[in-house]
Amino acid sequence: RTVRVWLKRDSGQYWPSIYHAMPSPCSCMSFNPETRRLSIGLDNGTISEFILSEDYNKMTLVKSYQAHQSRVMMILFVLEMEWVLSTGQDKHFTWHCSESGQRLGGYRTSAGACGLQFDVETRHVFVGDHSGQVTILKLEQESCSLVTTFKGHTGGVTALCWDPIQRVLFSGSSDHSIIMWDIGGRKGTAIELQGHNDKVQSLSYAHHTRQLISCGADGGIVVWNMDVERQETPEWLDSDSCQKCDQPFFWNFKQMWDSKKIGLRQHHCRKCGKAVCGKCSSKRSSIPLMGFEFEVRVCDSCHESITDEERAPTATFHDSKHNIVHVHFDATRGWLLTSGTDKVIKLWDMTPVVS
Repeated sequence: RTVRVWLKRDSGQYWPSIYHAMPSPCSCMSFNPETRRLSIGLDNGTISEFILSEDYNKMTLVKSYQAHQSRVMMILFVLEMEWVLSTGQDKHFTWHCSESGQRLGGYRTSAGACGLQFDVETRHVFVGDHSGQVTILKLEQESCSLVTTFKGHTGGVTALCWDPIQRVLFSGSSDHSIIMWDIGGRKGTAIELQGHNDKVQSLSYAHHTRQLISCGADGGIVVWNMDVERQETPEWLDSDSCQKCDQPFFWNFKQMWDSKKIGLRQHHCRKCGKAVCGKCSSKRSSIPLMGFEFEVRVCDSCHESITDEERAPTATFHDSKHNIVHVHFDATRGWLLTSGTDKVIKLWDMTPVVS
């Protein structure tokens, strides 16, 4: 239930300058360096706002307001609009005026939301929820309208990251995958990225180098090069028999009876999307330009067509040595902060790989 502000001492060590107790466990926070405004979401649904002193040795409570009926999941402070955006376990997205504390509006999502991003130019807000969908809303001063929803994950959305320059949205999920939604350029294009063995916990983007940093519950930190021409993963095709050797699959009783053959299990080639049997897809290969940094199932003909250049990795992998639950990336210094379930905060210099 405490909030701590850590300052670097002359010895080079970080020590807390502030140790502030809250009335309820803290679930999320948002800090704006320009105004030194610290917004803290609590388990009881309250958002408390503090102003930090210039020397960061004092925090003064400015206001508190009841934003949600249960735990606050995400907070965003938008200085340009003077809005505080938030999502909660109560399946509601709300936004408040940061000056008056007045509630301006809300929207009920299909499930509790863990991802929240905002585009200042268009006033579009992106909300990712536990059902696996991303809802896009257009915000006005006291109303909002539904623009569209994206559905591509088989698990809940755990993190969102917005690139306002390229107009690309990244969503991370508990299904271990990341999807890049191209909203501004090739509208409707969705690129899948597979590089984690557990749920994706956080996403950060380095605009100047076009690199995406993803962190997972597996402790992995993956730096993705997004300045390459990536390919969409194909849709999986439906078939009652192998599209390579025409052997029937195990539910195709008629062809099994006619050909006097035992039905086979269905698989799919990750490169062409065709329905194939195990014999015709015995090979594995990484396909980095399609987002598959690990080796995946491909049919034999696609395996032969993939060149060594196409297998060249487009991401670098790093082990944080702890189960990451929260991440913050400072693009100006190239520093990455990770906090884990081991109650340890780690500060990383990412300039050797993000530069």
